Amino acid sequence: MSSTSRRRLKVIVNGKPYTVEVGDLTASPITVNVNGRPYLVNIETARLETVPADEPVVALETVARETSAPEKAPIPTGPAGPQVHQVTAPMPGNILDIAVKPGDRVSYRQRLCSLEAMKMKNAIRSPRDGVIASVEVTEGQTVAHGDVLFTFE
Repeated sequence: MSSTSRRRLKVIVNGKPYTVEVGDLTASPITVNVNGRPYLVNIETARLETVPADEPVVALETVARETSAPEKAPIPTGPAGPQVHQVTAPMPGNILDIAVKPGDRVSYRQRLCSLEAMKMKNAIRSPRDGVIASVEVTEGQTVAHGDVLFTFE
């Protein structure tokens, strides 16, 4: 397919603009360039739909596929981070050290403890601003995925 048969579109997804170049939609896979980055896209012809021109978002949703990295999380407007009440172990491992104690005020992304998993030291960080209500683990303790490490007031 020659580059002259490509079509350039400006697409807005979740408020973010993208420049998309699309070639022959009857080919599969096709190369789709999004903001200059190429992606191979398989289009299932059974899923293509013809829709009225006044519904462009619906038409785009029928062929839109997730490409690579997920979108970045929105920037918090209030206290930093979601208002979660517990911090849980993201993976099984051993608690190497604990950097906070009950009553400590912590900030979003502050290191709470270190967890060794598969011979790697991982910093466990606060998912929000807040005050530590309790520390549920001790140094040297083995934890499983999902075990509660800390709770917030």
